[in-house]
Amino acid sequence: MMKVLVKKILLFLFLPLRKRKQKRDGVTDQVNRQELPNAILLGMVKEAIKEGHTATIAVKGYSMRPFLEHLRDKVLLEPVTKPLAINDAILAEINPGHYVLHRIIKLDGSNITMMGDGNIGQTESCTTSNVVGIVTEYIRPKRSIKADDPQLMRKIRLWRRLLPARRLLLVLYKASIGVD
Repeated sequence: MMKVLVKKILLFLFLPLRKRKQKRDGVTDQVNRQELPNAILLGMVKEAIKEGHTATIAVKGYSMRPFLEHLRDKVLLEPVTKPLAINDAILAEINPGHYVLHRIIKLDGSNITMMGDGNIGQTESCTTSNVVGIVTEYIRPKRSIKADDPQLMRKIRLWRRLLPARRLLLVLYKASIGVD
């Protein structure tokens, strides 16, 4: 009961922010979309990146909030040409046909531990051979940000340090964008 009340209060407080943000970002009602299952689409992306191409994909899911928003943002994926590092966002196939776009939080030789920015504890593991591509650009409705942008990197490092408070911060974020 209290949780619902707090959520309604936060929605009331932050709804004007959502309207201004939609106007600024040019977000309108969603158009009809044709979607392929991730296993098929990302399998095709994997093959294209293996051949040296780049791929731009729409983000599906909420695990990379607040940096990437479901169906609003896109990412540019490229083949990995440099050593992977902590805080790199990568697309990895963690099981056959099961792909995740998450951030590297730990490297141990060829073993990688990843966590979504919107997760509060769940991690995934893979090896460097499971990495499909690395995110080099975050594409939003009216702008794009290079993955190595110093301001973005500062925000990512700060977000990682705020892990203990992430649950509360994500509730506030969801309320500010008007998520039910």
